[in-house]
Amino acid sequence: MQRVIAGFTAGLTFGAGLVISGMSNPLKVQNFLDVFGNWDPSLAFVMGGAILVAFPFFRLVRRLPKPFVADDFRLPTLQQIDGRLILGSATFGAGWGLIGLCPGPALVSLSLLSPQAIVFVFCMTSGMLLARAVANLSLQKAQRQVR
Repeated sequence: MQRVIAGFTAGLTFGAGLVISGMSNPLKVQNFLDVFGNWDPSLAFVMGGAILVAFPFFRLVRRLPKPFVADDFRLPTLQQIDGRLILGSATFGAGWGLIGLCPGPALVSLSLLSPQAIVFVFCMTSGMLLARAVANLSLQKAQRQVR
């Protein structure tokens, strides 16, 4: 139960921060990327503020023997740059730039019943399911070749 409360509180805080900072508004992101037009630097200040707040806690967490509400830390093990990472990053960046939403703000906007967010979340979910299906097919193909 403690884990659920901590997750809910973290999600609620993150969502409130997105709404208060205006980052759930796709035009805010698109205007930030429009450096030769209607440029809005506020996204840089939001990101900078988030880094300033989070950085000390990331340093502190590395010194803890275990997390407060989990059995152990789950850190990424892959540290190589491969084609999947590059393709995924490029797809994410293109979608973020074109639509002005990424998963966090999209879910916040979804809770506000934004039609743009509804379409975005549907397409994002479809893309995630498609990517998983392709990865599973690739894994099955690789396993057949090993046999």
